[in-house]
Amino acid sequence: MLRPRLFHFLFFLFFILNLSAQDKGKVMPFKKIILEIEKQHGVSFNYTEDNIANLELNPPKKSLSLEQKLEYLSKKTNLSFENIGNKFINIYKKDKVSNLICGYVFSVLDKKPIENANISFPDKTHIETDSEGYFEFSKQEKNTFIISHVGFTSKRITAGNTDSKNCIQIFLEPEITELQEIKANAILASGISKNTDGSLVIKPKKFGILPGLIEPDALQTMQQVPGVNSLDESVSSINVRGGTHDQNLFLWNGIRMFQTGHFFGLISVFNPNLAHTISIYKNGSSAFYGESVSSVVAISSTPETEEKNSFSAGINMINADVYAKYNLSEKSYIEISARKSITDYVETPTYKEYFNKVFQNTTITDFSQNQNVDYQSDKKFGFYDATLKYAQKIGLKDQIVLDLITIKDNLEVFQSASFYDINISENNILRQQNYGGNLSWKRNWNSFNTTKINVYNSTYELLGNQKTTYVNQIVVQENTVNNNGINLENNHILSPKFSFNNGYQFNEIGITNFEQVTNPDFYRKIKDVLRTHALILEGKYNDTISRIYLKTGIRINYIEKFKKYIAEPRFQFCYGISKSMNLELLGELKSQNTQQIIDLQKDYFGIEKRRWIVSNNTTIPIQKSRQLSLNLFYKKNDWLLDVENFYKKVKGITTSSQGFQNQLEFVRTTGDYEIWGTEMLVQKKINHFLTWFSYTYNENNYHFPNYEYPVFPNNFELTHTLSWAGIYEKNNFKIALGTKWSSGRPKTSPDVSRIDLTNPVLVYNRPNDSNLNIFSQVNLSSTYKWETADGIQYKLGISILNILNRRNEISEYYRISSLTNSIEEVDTFSLQRTPNVSFRVSF
Repeated sequence: MLRPRLFHFLFFLFFILNLSAQDKGKVMPFKKIILEIEKQHGVSFNYTEDNIANLELNPPKKSLSLEQKLEYLSKKTNLSFENIGNKFINIYKKDKVSNLICGYVFSVLDKKPIENANISFPDKTHIETDSEGYFEFSKQEKNTFIISHVGFTSKRITAGNTDSKNCIQIFLEPEITELQEIKANAILASGISKNTDGSLVIKPKKFGILPGLIEPDALQTMQQVPGVNSLDESVSSINVRGGTHDQNLFLWNGIRMFQTGHFFGLISVFNPNLAHTISIYKNGSSAFYGESVSSVVAISSTPETEEKNSFSAGINMINADVYAKYNLSEKSYIEISARKSITDYVETPTYKEYFNKVFQNTTITDFSQNQNVDYQSDKKFGFYDATLKYAQKIGLKDQIVLDLITIKDNLEVFQSASFYDINISENNILRQQNYGGNLSWKRNWNSFNTTKINVYNSTYELLGNQKTTYVNQIVVQENTVNNNGINLENNHILSPKFSFNNGYQFNEIGITNFEQVTNPDFYRKIKDVLRTHALILEGKYNDTISRIYLKTGIRINYIEKFKKYIAEPRFQFCYGISKSMNLELLGELKSQNTQQIIDLQKDYFGIEKRRWIVSNNTTIPIQKSRQLSLNLFYKKNDWLLDVENFYKKVKGITTSSQGFQNQLEFVRTTGDYEIWGTEMLVQKKINHFLTWFSYTYNENNYHFPNYEYPVFPNNFELTHTLSWAGIYEKNNFKIALGTKWSSGRPKTSPDVSRIDLTNPVLVYNRPNDSNLNIFSQVNLSSTYKWETADGIQYKLGISILNILNRRNEISEYYRISSLTNSIEEVDTFSLQRTPNVSFRVSF
């Protein structure tokens, strides 16, 4: 019994002596002691220098555990120690513990601390986190604060019952936005912005004003952008960097639209009071966009944020429209719009100018010009469009959206005349319509992964029916397109700087061309179907600190019918040379399996003579394009300079798709066009006044190797284009004055020296050997908005196109007159002076 007791006594004595020995060891600075502990145990201490200044004591024994050492230091000093997961240790003075709030800020993605996160308080003061993500502040009344950091979603924190013994651990989620970071606002007008990826974004509900426009028409607005033109003033013939209209991809809520214009091109089919976001890509488009070798115009009517119930109605001198948005519940809403022409009831001055512009030099006006006795005509024209959206959130992660759109133009013309006691009459019907539907499902699996699936269909029809009583003949022409498919897109956020997208798309397009003639009898019906599969991979790096943005992707198409693979790489690179200057490099390879051609200029009465066809991979090749552009963008002190140099080449074009009205009109061959040029925009804002000047230069040539003249200027070449606008916006009043000037488009002159005037046959010089006269136009527009006490808004607008009433020639060709048997020159002119007035009410 003695030995065990003796053993315990000796052990107790040894332990007391050991502790005593520690106290009597060498005294060390407190800071050196905790540095040794950090090194030994792999932890990090957080403290303020004032709390440990001039503090010295004997260090704890190295053999003790971390908790034992902290307990020892706490007893020997007036300090408290908080251990966070054996990784971070906070040091406070004991008399201040109850007056402090502390915390750590981490990224929820990789659990790493966020340095320099901003903690702001209601009294406008703020502090920042250190390298470990740690912060602390005196409790007082600052128990509510907001934590924010670039690239992360801000978070509001209330810490009323928190003290320093229980530091808050806060996790910030990366900020997820549908649109890329905006590089500059108010380009050309308020509501138009430029993104880091090079695209232009139009927000119709924030749109200001542009010369000649009183509504934010998407397709009219994009014609103000350098490099975008319409040689015949039509939204159905938009040329982007030398391309034809059918080479542009127009999407409305994911539905491909084959008809873009009402009134045969003078008005956009997209209701300007509906769209929430319009994105325009001249180059460097996402790999998720296929089937185009020129630009992309993507229109989305889905709001980025929740909106209140709203209603508006408006009228102008061409059409009337209504728009309504109603929240069915907290998780669902319905949105409708409808627009209809008023030409059924009244022929306004605007309508008359539009009618004269559209129907000049068509078979309809030719009929009246060729007959000069007892001529009578009865014309009926009208159009409408309507849309429906239904959105439903399911739980916290899912949303379903249904979009429907219908568009229709209808023209009926009955003409009769008596000519040398012979009665001649024609009854013409021309109908153009486009229906579309899209059902989409989106799921947010978590903060970093989302999936989108949408199924769509688009149906287009162009029908012409002509009855001529004199020869008892009926001519029917029909062009129909049925396009459907499914898109799958996955988005993954790997870090605040990196994201990765992948997806799959299936597309089926069937096109039918039908012609039937009686007396003499003729029947032809051709239907072609193409099915395409596409695999998409895309990655993005966006570092806002180093000002580097890089997005690369590849689209791999597989065409079933031809058993053919086509790879389409895309990239967008932007580097911020300084806060005011960016350098941008864009490039893409794209392909297209459909195009519009003209068989005969008089098809469909010469009004809408283009018909859609599908590639056969031989006589109608798959069109392929490659494009590269280098852009310098400068913005400082309300000055803006945007200079872009570009090169573009499109292979696989056909002569029938280019609208020739010379010796190539009946030639069928394939080739390419090559264009290079410079686009420049200079803009200055002075208080409420904004002015800008744009200039475009390009060299655009055809290459048809199998033709006798293999190289000659492109039909859509405008070597020089200049635009200027002055815009004043203050409060609710806006006014804009602007001018357009361009060198004339190419034309082909006849070789008079080789024509026998007694029996004339057209003989031409080299294709596009000369040019039309200069095009010049001055436009004006103004709007005024006011609101009543009960919240009803009214808006009045007025615009005048071509104020100076200049007679601008936009096309010229030659033909043999059936009446005089001579060669006559046929000129087509732009709109004459055209006024328009609009009135709108919203609440």
